[in-house]
Amino acid sequence: MQKSNKKKSVFPSQHQNRPGNEYKMKPVPVFDSEMPGSNKLINKIAVITGGDSGIGRAVAIAFAKEGADVAIIFLNESTDAKDTCEIIEKKYQRKCLLLRCDISKEKPCVHGINKVIKEYKFIDVLVNNAAVHYPADGLNDITSEQLVKTFSTNIFSMFWITKTALPYMREGSSIINTTSVTAYRGSGHLIDYSATKGAIVSFTRSLSANLVDKKIRVNGVAPGPIWTPLVVSSFPSEKVKTYGTDCPMGRPGQPAEVAPAFVFLASDDAKYITGQIIHPNGGEIVNG
Repeated sequence: MQKSNKKKSVFPSQHQNRPGNEYKMKPVPVFDSEMPGSNKLINKIAVITGGDSGIGRAVAIAFAKEGADVAIIFLNESTDAKDTCEIIEKKYQRKCLLLRCDISKEKPCVHGINKVIKEYKFIDVLVNNAAVHYPADGLNDITSEQLVKTFSTNIFSMFWITKTALPYMREGSSIINTTSVTAYRGSGHLIDYSATKGAIVSFTRSLSANLVDKKIRVNGVAPGPIWTPLVVSSFPSEKVKTYGTDCPMGRPGQPAEVAPAFVFLASDDAKYITGQIIHPNGGEIVNG
């Protein structure tokens, strides 16, 4: 009997308007693990862009579990942001500052970091995580407006936010940038997004060399397909049903499966690591 090439559905058909809301997803992503914290980040101050949902939410909660106080920068997903903050404050007894901010523009990035400093005085861990993507069939379908929006949100924001945060980061601090498996293998339908993720890899490695004498570490995480609001707000509902089934493990990852990579890079466990990228991508082999 001939084997069917039809992909098996792993999620119900669904679609949301951008940027998407995690609380509306079916099923809701797994954002917290059952593993207990061990105070790896006790009393540290962490700033996370896109910390309201998806990978950013899982990272914010994992950091709080390890003893960090958190500042979450988000666009407009107020319900997700408040839910995340409540978990951090009530379940893990850490402080959480919510900052609504459009990081695709320089001034809001600067104002957001200034508000963090007003509240916390300094920053120990900066996670540049927020991103957008707009699938397109080909280069001719990528408008100049879309191109600028994608680059402004995904990579320009990292320059603006990091530049503003650096004066408040001390010896031993850590910067972690979220790139993607698409930076290494490309994506025929996410050309501009993949280009920004490639730029993030180079930015990470170059900044690590620039800051190594100041003893500030800079690393990155390159996830594969992960079940987040970016998926249901970017792809058509039929593609959402089989999202992530092409990777070697046959399923997308959960945000809680990516967060430990950020905890590792933020902690003293990684104090001899800089300029490197961790690849939680379901088994896909990449070069670089």
